[in-house]
Amino acid sequence: MTHPIRLAVLLGTAAALTATAVTANAATAATAAPAPTAQTRLVARSTVTDPDGTTHTRYDRTYAGLPVLGGDIVVHQRPDGTRTTTGNDTPITLTLPTGGATTKGPGRQVIWAAPTPTLARETTTRTTHPDGTPSELHTVTDARTGATLAAYDAIAAGTGHSQHAGTVPLTTYFTGSLYQLRDTTRGNQRTLDAKNQPGGGTLFTDPDDTWGNGTPSNRQSAGVDAHYATAVTWDYYKGVLGRNGIRNDGVGVTSRVHYGNNYPNAFWDGTCGCANYGDDPTTGQTLASLDIVGHELTHGVTANTANLILSGESGGLNEGTSDILGAAIEFSAENTTDVGDYHIGEAVFAGGPLRTMDRPSLDGHSRDYWSRDIGTLDAHYASGPARHFFYLLAEGSGSKVINGVSYDSPTYDGSKLLGIGRDEATRIWYRALTLYMTSNTNYSAARRATLQAAGDLYGPTSVQISRVAAAWTAVNVR
Repeated sequence: MTHPIRLAVLLGTAAALTATAVTANAATAATAAPAPTAQTRLVARSTVTDPDGTTHTRYDRTYAGLPVLGGDIVVHQRPDGTRTTTGNDTPITLTLPTGGATTKGPGRQVIWAAPTPTLARETTTRTTHPDGTPSELHTVTDARTGATLAAYDAIAAGTGHSQHAGTVPLTTYFTGSLYQLRDTTRGNQRTLDAKNQPGGGTLFTDPDDTWGNGTPSNRQSAGVDAHYATAVTWDYYKGVLGRNGIRNDGVGVTSRVHYGNNYPNAFWDGTCGCANYGDDPTTGQTLASLDIVGHELTHGVTANTANLILSGESGGLNEGTSDILGAAIEFSAENTTDVGDYHIGEAVFAGGPLRTMDRPSLDGHSRDYWSRDIGTLDAHYASGPARHFFYLLAEGSGSKVINGVSYDSPTYDGSKLLGIGRDEATRIWYRALTLYMTSNTNYSAARRATLQAAGDLYGPTSVQISRVAAAWTAVNVR
């Protein structure tokens, strides 16, 4: 069956590098920065420092004062002074119009860096899709010819119909008279009732700190799902991956349930740092299940790290990242009602999960393996090889049963693979995302990024690095 979907938007030893610091250390950034040209400037966005003193500094570029889209880089500098760079560091040598960098047309003037640096204009249009999903469409056009160079929607969205997670613990806040669905232990995360409107919302309150009744007839029940799953996601990122909130700034997110009128979707909105969940028009159930919440909040993590553009192969890697971390988060909860699995939104449709990881093509749209046209697909379907790679790396190929769920994963080359376990596979993907992927990373570059991450974590001759290579080959990424 077809389901409508909208686009959005570890380290040394695992224990030692979980404590990796994220700083805005200007001195370190200046040391790591490549020498700028007369026209080019590098602006440090963030610096990650490993326990051994290695720094990984993200830079945005400007050229003649103009933002360079798709030209971000990460500079990796070791304590001995050796330095490597990942990302698009193609030199820019453009002749700008006489009288300065000015052209006519709507939007702001920019440099579009991929594949060939081009003087361009970027316009941003905020609208709403027919199903009620907000849209923030970014269109990049050639400043001289008007030809469209890229177009993508920055609002992250996923479709699903959630099952509740049973009776769960909640961290709430007591005002002296009422309890609030506000979690001051996790960055002041809040859960609101949007009251079937497209925005806004009212903080959930209760007199006795017992919330909902497990059915859609009680509006609090949806709030319980979102508040619980958001806490699980915070705990996973912080406790396992060492990330202090979605933006790594210790600030929690706002969740809004009952978004829109029978709105059958969910999305992350980076402009407000909030996640929004509608209700299934048929059952009235909320979409805020563990894997969907993990998926949406991971869009926020990606936007604040690699910032993978939701277009072409980078779009597939963006959506694949949200499915990979969404599954890892669901497993981490060890919830007996919503058990961990390698399916996405499995409680959503009576006909089966929205997407799968062991054999992505089962949804009728995704690809199991990379092909030259993969970037022409909708980003959710282009994510198939990324999902499949992660499953093979974690669990291996062939037939097996995990948590009572049956899987049977094939390989492109007929190889028989052994997995390294979900924990190690997730740490490798997260390190690759946050340190070695950039906005225009494609599948080939993702292979290199994960190999580098595996080498960092487990050593250049480790079994993990060889199995990363084998898993990519098994999905036809070489």
